[in-house]
Parts: sequence; structure tokens; C-alpha cells
Amino acid sequence: MSYREAYESWLSNPYFDEDTKEELRSIANDEKEIEDRFYMDLEFGTAGLRGIIGAGTNRMNVYTVRKATQGLANYILSQKGEKKGVAIAFDSRRMSPEFADEAACCLAANGIKAYVFESLRPTPELSFAVRELGCISGINVTASHNPPEYNGYKVYWEDGAQITPPHDTGIMDEVKAVTDYATVKTMPKEEAVKAGLYENIGAAIDDRYMEELKKNVLHPNCIKEVEKDLRIVYTPLHGTGNIPVRRVLKELGFTNVFVVPEQELPDGEFPTVSYPNPEAREAFELALALAKEKDADLVLATDPDADRLGVYVKDSKTGEYICLTGNMSGSFLADYEIGQKLALEGKLPEDGYMVKTIVTTNLVDAIAKYYGIKVVECLTGFKWIGREILKSEQSGEGTYLFGFEESYGCLIGTHARDKDGIVASMALCEAAAYYKKRGMTLWDAMINMYEKYGYYKDDVIAITHKGIEGLEKIKSTMSGLRENPPMEFGPYKVTAIRDYDRDTIKNIQTGEEGKTGLPKSNVLYFELTDDAWLCIRPSGTEPKIKIYFGVVGKDMDDADKKSRELAEIVKKNASLIWRRLKKE
Repeated sequence: MSYREAYESWLSNPYFDEDTKEELRSIANDEKEIEDRFYMDLEFGTAGLRGIIGAGTNRMNVYTVRKATQGLANYILSQKGEKKGVAIAFDSRRMSPEFADEAACCLAANGIKAYVFESLRPTPELSFAVRELGCISGINVTASHNPPEYNGYKVYWEDGAQITPPHDTGIMDEVKAVTDYATVKTMPKEEAVKAGLYENIGAAIDDRYMEELKKNVLHPNCIKEVEKDLRIVYTPLHGTGNIPVRRVLKELGFTNVFVVPEQELPDGEFPTVSYPNPEAREAFELALALAKEKDADLVLATDPDADRLGVYVKDSKTGEYICLTGNMSGSFLADYEIGQKLALEGKLPEDGYMVKTIVTTNLVDAIAKYYGIKVVECLTGFKWIGREILKSEQSGEGTYLFGFEESYGCLIGTHARDKDGIVASMALCEAAAYYKKRGMTLWDAMINMYEKYGYYKDDVIAITHKGIEGLEKIKSTMSGLRENPPMEFGPYKVTAIRDYDRDTIKNIQTGEEGKTGLPKSNVLYFELTDDAWLCIRPSGTEPKIKIYFGVVGKDMDDADKKSRELAEIVKKNASLIWRRLKKE
């Protein structure tokens, strides 16, 4: 069916409601918009659904949510997991409660019980709830840090992690098999409740989640000793983090927590930012202003579903606030958590390990080497970190100590199987208390870490390609790089190329080839001279190509200089590659 035929079908089919049809009639004279809304089905990928809210097959709406849920229900039934039920959470975005209810009613119509949070909750708590309730699956309605016009639908499996093989492909196949929207099952919410197939959850799970978070506190006495002196500014960026972050900090004894008032309450329009991304300085403007007013020691921001944490820390020498990247905060917390466990217990588990993704800083390797523990490397996406924890549980081998990825997400403990901005906030505040007692700021501690392990500097450049043309650009860029890979990036020579799509590692000097040993993924990784590296991959959630890179300097200034220079080289190479591909 062509995009035009699909459009006309939605207008004529009595299955679709009148409001949807009216929205579609309003674009009758905009052929490009019609094409964008109907040229494809909104793809159910390994991260679930994510797209612009609106009418059409390529949009987030009640019909695409029902279709995805019917596919999930069919897979659950095939796995005989219907008696375990599904936990459902949602964030503050437009239509999030409505999409959560649509998913619940579809599951109920298929005989699968839905446990639905009565109000918005963070992603890590949903991950926890799946495990706590013994569910077969979980759904979180969120588009994370995307702009307000987006929403999404993340699917989890019974271990509490987002879906990985074989369940991801199994669910995707079932979703694709649902070709007629009218065949999707649903039922009124009132009937689902009456049948015992729709149950609200909330306070009891909140309490258990808090209990598990607080088990990871290492130095409670430090908090008590500096509680009146340590000052924290926090913003939930209009999302789900407000209540749980404030609650856990209050229960631990932090008394000087100042929440940015303009960003405190949930609001799917995110009126104070262009998009609610804690990676962007814009998201911190109000928080940093409040921090200067309150003379705060650190500034925290969680994204709308509170799985990611952005951080600024005060430099006592200059009085300025310094941004910590995800690699910086993750490395710092890894060193703090593992180092303090060693100090308190006198030893680490002999089979202890950390997990990082292939685009995470190599500083992790230096930290692990120092403590004599193993580093497990996995594909990009926290679900792969969750999978490594599952492997340990199933085999009885390996003790998980810490895991993080560069995109501002880590997991302390094993209460959840997704990154947890709540526990990260708690841990950073505890670390701030620990060092304040010793007359140090977090920035002082960061510098000590770099002096100890080396000045690693990592960054990422994202190139956006929207729409149909954008998808083609992304595909041709990756295929062009794969067939004609560059052999140098400025002063850096390529020493090895990892192609995760072809499962190959090629040594450029010897020509020898080995295997990556990881699942297939459209990623190219270039090992470079001088301990540098570069990795290129399409984003799994946005129409972007992401280019990650890292360098090591002899000091902070040297590392910054090398990183800036490599960034410029990357940008030039990116434009040259695209011009070459256009000519071809």
C-alpha cells in the first residue's frame, strides 16, 4: 500500500475516530506531510517505539500503541507468560497516561493482567517493579529527553532490562505481523478493572524501591556530619524525578536541597527548555543561576524519565561550576563506589567486574586495572549492561560492581536493570559529603582521579538527518565508510577497525582478522595511535549519526586541546564523506 492509499484508508475506515480524521483532513493539501506520516509504519525497534505524536502510521498515537501492544501480547502468549502480568509506567509527556491505559486495556483484552502506576514514575522504578512483582514484561511510556512533540514506548522483559535477543526480535516479528489495526484487541478500562486485569500500583512499590536504593549507601555518617554545610541544587526538568530524588535525599539526611521552582512540576510542554536533555547546558541555565544564589556545592538534573543524570560541580578555586560529562561522572562514581567498598570491606570479590559499552571512555579500563577487576564490554544501550548482570545470575559466575554508559547513565546495585538517575543522584550527594568532610570538593576529587589514572577526554558529535532523505543519508554514510574506511584522522593513524555489523576486528598493520564476539550491530570502531579511538553509529532513538571519540593527554589542558583538534578533524571528515557519497 502506498502512503497515499494508507492516508485515504485512515480517512475512510470507520475504525479510526473522528478527531484523528479531522487532523488528517487538515493536512490534505500538504503532500510532503502526508508522505512523512504514512510512508512507513512507526518502527518497533530494539528500543520499542519512539516518534512524533500525531495521526498516521509513522506517528505515536493510540492506534500505533495498540498495534505494538497487540504484538507484545501475542509474544507473551507464545511464551506462556500471561499469568505473570505486565508492569506499566509513564512520564509527564503529552498523551503518556492515555497511551499507558491503551496498552493496559489491550493487554487485558488478551487475558494479560496490567499493573499500572497510578501516576508518573521514573524508568528505573519501572525496571524495579517488573522484578518486584514477578512480571513477564514491562512497558514505560516515555520519549526520554526528546523534544515535547515526541513520545515513546519502551519494552522490558522479566529480568527488568529492556528487551534483548531472542525476545527483541520475537516481539518485533509479532508487531510486524499485525497488519490490520481493526484486529487489535481492546476493552473498556472499567471492564478490565472489574475482571481483575487492570490494577493500579504505587506507594508500596515506591517504598520498596527506596529501601533498595538506600542499601547502596556507603558512608551514612558523613552525611550526618556535613548535612548543614552541603548545599545541593536539583532540577527534574519537568519530569518524573522530583518526588523520588527529593525523597531519598531527605530520608538520608540531606537538608539543604534546593529545587528549581520553574522546573519542579511535571509539564509535557517543557516550557523552560527547547528540549529536556541534561547533556545540554541550556537545561542547566536556571539551575546554575539558583546554584550561584545558594552557593551550592553541586547541581543535578535528571531527564524526564529520570534514568539519566547531568551534573555540575563547583570549583572552589574559581567559584565556577564545571560540567561533568557522562563519562566523567560515571568514571568518578565507579572509582568512588569500588574504592570505598574496598576500603570498608578490606577486599573486593575475586570475580568482581565492571561493565561499559563500546563507546564509553577507556578510563574505565584504567580504573579496573588498578583494582584488579575485570571489564566486560558490550554494545551501546544499557539493556546490554543489564544482560551481563543476567548472565552472571544465570551462571553463578561474576559479581557485578558497577556499570555505566557515556550517555549520562549508570547503575549502582542490582535492584534495577536500567540506568538509574535516582540512585546516581544519591551516590553523588553521598560522595560530595564524604569529600566535604575531608575539605575537598567533588572537582578536587575528580582532579585526583585524573592524576591517578590519566587524563582521558571523550566526546561525541551528533549529525542530524531528518525524514526520508535523512534515513538514506544515514544508510549511505555507514555503507560508504564500511566499503572505504579512512586510514587516518589527522595525526592519528588507524591501527585496527572493528565492524560490529560483520563481526570482524581487522589489524591494519598485519591484516589479521578476528571476531568482536558481540551481537550484530551497525557500528564501526577505529582504534587509533596515541591511545585514541573513534566510533561511528546511527542513533537507535533519533534520526542521527553519532560519532564518539576519545584521547589521552599529559594533563587536563593537553587532553582538552587534543579533543578539540580531533573534533574538528571529525567534522571536516564527515562533510567530505557526505560530499563524496553524493557524487557517487
